[in-house]
Amino acid sequence: MDPSPKDGESAAAAEPSRGGAAPSSGVVVQVREKKGPLRAAIPYMPFPVAVICLFLNTFVPGLGTFVSAFTVLCGARTDLPDRHMCCVFWLNIAAALIQILTAIVMVGWIMSIFWGMDMVILAISQERRCRAAGGDLH
Repeated sequence: MDPSPKDGESAAAAEPSRGGAAPSSGVVVQVREKKGPLRAAIPYMPFPVAVICLFLNTFVPGLGTFVSAFTVLCGARTDLPDRHMCCVFWLNIAAALIQILTAIVMVGWIMSIFWGMDMVILAISQERRCRAAGGDLH
């Protein structure tokens, strides 16, 4: 037999596991996205360059990714700091080729658009991080 709530106590307070407000335990959980080598090779570019690459990827699959590969040679940062610049360049060229070759079956075109969106998202996050740190944007 379940004990009924006492006078002045609600059923939700008596059973917090059923939707009531449970007291916070103060535990902080950090979530980190695991990126594959191709995804981690996307360079952090200035916002206008990222938007141009997104535009190119939207209308000519892989072209924006191909252009972004050259920004790596110009010093753009990636999430692969332990890899040599030329290796990251070739990873971006490989991603562009995959997008171009699979565009025939629409997979490459969709991948290309998402790749461009990731470039813009990374550019925005870099700008926010630099502004919060009070540093230079580039």
